[in-house]
Amino acid sequence: MTRWIGIAAIAAAVIVSAALAQSPAGRQGVGSQPGGQPGAQGRVPQGPAPTHADLDYAPPEPTTSNGHKLDLYVPKEFGGPLPAVIWTGGSAWMADTGKRTAGGLAAQLNPAGYAVAGVSIRSSSQVRFPGQLHDIKAAIRWLRANASTYNLDPRHIAIMGDSSGGWTTAMAAVTGDAPEMEGSVGTTGVSSQVQAAVAFYPPTDFLTMDAWALQKCSPANCHDGELSPESRLVGCAIQTCPDKVQAANPARYITAGDPPIMILHGNSDLLVPHNQGELLYMALNKACRDAVFISLPRAGHGPWMGFLTNDTLREAATMRSTSATGCMVTNPVPYTPTWKTVIYFLDARMKG
Repeated sequence: MTRWIGIAAIAAAVIVSAALAQSPAGRQGVGSQPGGQPGAQGRVPQGPAPTHADLDYAPPEPTTSNGHKLDLYVPKEFGGPLPAVIWTGGSAWMADTGKRTAGGLAAQLNPAGYAVAGVSIRSSSQVRFPGQLHDIKAAIRWLRANASTYNLDPRHIAIMGDSSGGWTTAMAAVTGDAPEMEGSVGTTGVSSQVQAAVAFYPPTDFLTMDAWALQKCSPANCHDGELSPESRLVGCAIQTCPDKVQAANPARYITAGDPPIMILHGNSDLLVPHNQGELLYMALNKACRDAVFISLPRAGHGPWMGFLTNDTLREAATMRSTSATGCMVTNPVPYTPTWKTVIYFLDARMKG
């Protein structure tokens, strides 16, 4: 494929292939992990050891931070250069350990011909927004600038993440053509654009999170509170500084240059309301961008791998899509997401 043909066509092909993915041979049961190993409701398995561990993509800041480190998982059985997928895990922006869970992704994507980069970014106690966005962009630029050293394809870099890592994923995807959000961390003068993005239950419009929460919050646990993860990220109680908060909303940056984005969100999420992922999808829909939204009525706030492996979480799931080609829309259809869903989505953009 030499040109992106529109995500609605990709979604249709994924639906057609669903019978194989959901057959006894291709479907994994409740409580199983990829590879047939017993697991606990889709928790992330340890995966392989990194091929290259604790690489500095920028100098540490502060000096005690791990937020500028990455791990690389590069399969040896493929020729190169290989497309790369970044993983950055969520922590409510409170930890600098986002690379820690990348091994579970590498276990799935390495056999499919992808290198995986587990990337950590700084916590909200180490830097305020937009520092986290500057960090992930620095990691993308570093990977692109050093691609030949590690057998990576600099033309094909994707990003994935869950929760606050899903927000990082979405922000990186839609700001590749926003120079004002680039920052000056680490390697500069190289593109930070990505070619595809997969975001699991991302917070997006912080100002509406309490209004759409499934349960009434106590004052100490409200997103609007001055000590909430979102308020800590931007440095103010979010309802008191709406302009600063909207600068952290990925929907604000959507343009025609954005890559295809897949969003997965659970309707039963008690921490990040389902409407947060849906708001981003609908903004992409109205802008006629390439996007897929997979909604899982029974899923809560993760575990993200369970969205692709756990039958209980995937029960009654649906998929819908929109395409830049003719602003075509595919209405929600029953669909059970699997690893094949993610890999096919990546293949369409990353192996063209």
